Order: sequence, then structure tokens, then C-alpha cells
Amino acid sequence: MPADPLSILRNVYGYDSFRGRQREVIEHVIAGNHAFVLMPTGGGKSLCYQIPALVRPGIGLVVSPLIALMEDQVAGLKQAGVKAAALNSRLWGTEKDLLWRDVGRGELDLLYMAPETLLKPDTLDRLKSARLSLIAIDEAHCLSQWGHDFRPEYRALDCLADIFPELPRIALTATADTPTRAEIVDHLRIGGQNSFVAGFDRPNIRYGAAGKAGTTQQMLRFLEPRRGESGIVYCLSKRKTEEVAATLNNHGFTALSYHAGMEMKAREENQRRFQLEQGLIMVATIAFGMGIDKPDVRFVVHVDMPASIEAYYQETGRAGRDGLPAEALMIYGAEDIALRRRFIEESEAPDARKRMEHRKLDALLGFAESCQCRRQVLLRYFGDDCQPCGNCDVCLDPPETFDGSIAVQKLLSCIYRTGERFGQAHVISVLLGESDERIRQLGHDKLSTFDIGKEHNRNAWRSIVRQLVALGLIEVDVAGHGGMSISDKGREFLREKPALNLRIPKRAKSERRSAGREARGALPSADQALFEKLRARRLELARMQGVPPYVIFHDRTLAEMAARCPRSPAELAGITGVGEAKLARYGKAFLEVINGH
Repeated sequence: MPADPLSILRNVYGYDSFRGRQREVIEHVIAGNHAFVLMPTGGGKSLCYQIPALVRPGIGLVVSPLIALMEDQVAGLKQAGVKAAALNSRLWGTEKDLLWRDVGRGELDLLYMAPETLLKPDTLDRLKSARLSLIAIDEAHCLSQWGHDFRPEYRALDCLADIFPELPRIALTATADTPTRAEIVDHLRIGGQNSFVAGFDRPNIRYGAAGKAGTTQQMLRFLEPRRGESGIVYCLSKRKTEEVAATLNNHGFTALSYHAGMEMKAREENQRRFQLEQGLIMVATIAFGMGIDKPDVRFVVHVDMPASIEAYYQETGRAGRDGLPAEALMIYGAEDIALRRRFIEESEAPDARKRMEHRKLDALLGFAESCQCRRQVLLRYFGDDCQPCGNCDVCLDPPETFDGSIAVQKLLSCIYRTGERFGQAHVISVLLGESDERIRQLGHDKLSTFDIGKEHNRNAWRSIVRQLVALGLIEVDVAGHGGMSISDKGREFLREKPALNLRIPKRAKSERRSAGREARGALPSADQALFEKLRARRLELARMQGVPPYVIFHDRTLAEMAARCPRSPAELAGITGVGEAKLARYGKAFLEVINGH
């Protein structure tokens, strides 16, 4: 194995140059220093410890939170000719003995394990006698007690500084605000001077958000031009994942569900299919995702509001890891907001934690309802910044606003006069003057607020309700029947009557541009046909080995093959992502497709 990082990058991974701060981090770690690394998903974090592990003498120890994640990494490394293995609960008997034998002989380059496995006394004793080159802690935000994905077992990893004081420690994450970053660096004793923050921007992802106005139809309109693409649809409940998956299958999509209520075998089988097959949609709760390294996910849809900006950023970050265009859509409603607030209040967390969770939810609501570039709002939350991106729904189709102070007064007055116990559908019907039997029976057709809101249609009033819930002027009783009441802030508004700008909801559009298909549409028509043939050959080879297609080559690599049409092994070696091991293993198969096209 060559000792030069750039040679390893070229010969093992098939890339000609480092990205961003990769080289700086790699050389820093090779020299024996600790490092905290924050890079966006798909930004190449793994190379920041993998290459130093290949250069430094000994085995690189990698802490990873999920079996699926470490197995995915190991499969990809083996395809590239790297000696990698994972020690987890699936390894028993002879296989486990053979792995420890390889560790003792120093025959591995990288060894992955979960924190629970690593911290067992027996494991630590064995590792103390092994020759290690470094310790990398992936998904390091999991150790933060204030983070969105806290895992207590990660907290105990601070003992590694005492057990292996001479080894470089590298903590890596894509999701950490300023307080979380400081906590990671302090807890693992990395040292603030060893921080490398490369930013959060994922310019290839197009962000969008829409208020709920027939969620199923909104989702289907979004997905229709994306048929044949891999994607994830996130739902808040187990039942809803099943219902949405059934709906998609009934409309001709191939969709699977994934949630914590399923039997483990069924969950694992669905996850395996998602990794191995092309064009499949996973409908899931947040139980799904962290262990997925699938680079060709072209879209992520939230049909319910996520918990925080950190959660949203991490979940949407599963799209477009290959750097090709991808899209994220969040569909949310007033009920989602109220339900999230209820989850926070009913949790057993300390009051300080609840206050923080409310602030995080408020930040997400600000993102959803903003009239500013969504990327600017998102990055600003993490202490980053950018110019208006031109690649979000707000930039591409700026929302109109209006002075909503009169409309807000009418809505709050109607909520008050109907007794602060009815849901939005009933209150809006009163405002619109819809005199149905229930309204007449309750006498609400005699109220002063009956029929005073015809300047807005039902969809516009729904948007106004949603924005007032987001602003904290209205509270929703989710535990009951969704009854709306006026908050203290809302009562203050009625007294003060200040000006208030609100968004005008857009009409639903029958079609939207597909960011995913733009990636393929960028190829000339002749190359498009070759690209599909190359994908078919890749799928055939992947099925023969029982590995995900992307561990053979990413779509980006196949697209470059289709565009440049290399005719010889030497020319194929010049394609991004084609390292020496993959050229030897797959060169002939892909050249046959190209030369026969």
C-alpha cells in the first residue's frame, strides 16, 4: 500500500483530487493529531480516517452506531481492495475467532464496531494488545446530551482517551450546531485547535416545503415524475407508514414500509431490498436511515413534520450522497405542529430539555414558513451562511405575502366566539358562511363572525391557521379532537392589533421539475441509453455477489463512463471512482458494454 495520501486516493478510491478540507484533515491525523471533523453528508468524511488508517502502521478502529452502517462501509471497502471487517452481534463462533486472529496478526486495515461492543471489558483487553493506528468515532453528535439523536452508550466513549492516550482520536459528524460541537470536542478531549468545520451546505439538494392540502395527492404529484427513482418517505407513526406504502403500491410504485413495530427479520429484509434494488421507495419512521449509505437516493419526502432542524437536515441528507441533483419536500400542517408540541410536553425530560426542544421546533417552523431562501435559513441555524441559492422552492417561485392583520383578527375572534373548542374545519366553515346542520344546531350561523371571511378560500384559511400555530398565536388540543384556542400571545395580538405579514399559499401544481431526472437528462440521448445499459450490468454483477449496486460503482461514475466512452482499461482507469481493485475486477465487464454499444 503506497504511503502517499494522494496515491491512495487515486489507486484505491479512483479519485484524482481531494475535496474541501479533506487533505488538510488527513495530513493532520497522519501526523498523530486528534481531529473533530464536520462535513456535510456526502462530503467525504470517511476518507478523513480511512486514508490515515491505510498510511499509519496498525489497524484503524472505527466506532459506528449501527450494524447496517458498518456492514455497508465494509462491503464498499472490500470492493476497493481494502482489508476491512466489522465486529458485531451477528458474528459468532469460528467467524469471530478468525476476526480476532486477523486483529492479532495485524492483517486488517480497518475494524468497525458499535460502542456497546467496543466498551465490553473483553473487547478492550484484546484491543490493548493489538496494534492500532487511530480511533475514529463516526456520528459523533450521538454523544451530545443536547443533540437531537443522543445515545447514552456514546457518552461512555470518553474513556478511550485514558485507555489509548497515544492514539489519534477523530470525531466525525454532519449534524452538529455550535453547542453540540463544543460538547463533542470537550467530552472526547480532542482540543478546540483540532477542529475542522467544512460547512453544512448540500448544494445539490433542492429544498421545498408545503402546507397540507390533501397530503396523498400532494405526495403523488411530487412522485409521479420521479418514477423509477430511489427515495424515502418519512411518516410520524407506524400505522401511517403502512398506509402510505399501500397507497404508493396501489398507484404503481414499488414501496416498502419500515418502523420499530415490525419484526426484526421483516425490517432487515426491507432494508436489504432498499439497498440492493433500484427504483424502490422506503416509507418509514425515523427508525430508518442512519445505517443507509445508499448514494443514489434521489428524493426524501416528509409527509409529517420532523422534530427539529437537526433531524430534518440529517434525514434530507440521505438524498443525493453521490453529488447528483436530489430533492427534499416537507408537507406539514397545524396538527403536526401541535402534535410535536404535545410530544415535548408529555415527555419525561427535564424542563430545561423541554425548553430547548421547543426552541428547536420553533426554528423548524421558521424554516417551513419563511419567505427567505430556505438554504439561507437552514445554514444560518448551524452558524453558516450563503447567498440566495436559486435551488429551493422560495428562490425558484418566491411566495407572495399580504398584510394579514385583519384576517388574523377575524380568525381569532371566530375561535373565541365559537367557544375555543372546535377544530379548524369547523371554524373555517363559520368564517366562510357555510350553514350546515351542525353549525345551525350550535347557533354558529347567528354569530357576528359568520360569513365574514369570504375574501379567502378554505385553502388560504388553512394556511393562515398553520402560520398562526407556527407563530404561537393559536394552540391546538391534539389530545382531544383538535380544538383550537387562543394563546396568551394571541390575546395580546387582539389587544394590540399590530401589522402582520403572512404568506399567500400557492395553487397546487400538476407537475414540478424533477431534480433527480435532471441528472440523467443532462446526458445526450445516445449516452442515456448507454447509461441504462451500464446500470443493468452493474445490477447483474451486484446480484451475483449479493451486494448493493452502489458499492460496485456510483451513478456518477456510470454517467461519466456513458459520456466519455472509454474503450480500453487505461482509459477506464481515468474515470472518477475507478480504482485499481475495481478496474481489475470489473473493467472487462463494463468495457464489453461500452464497446458493444
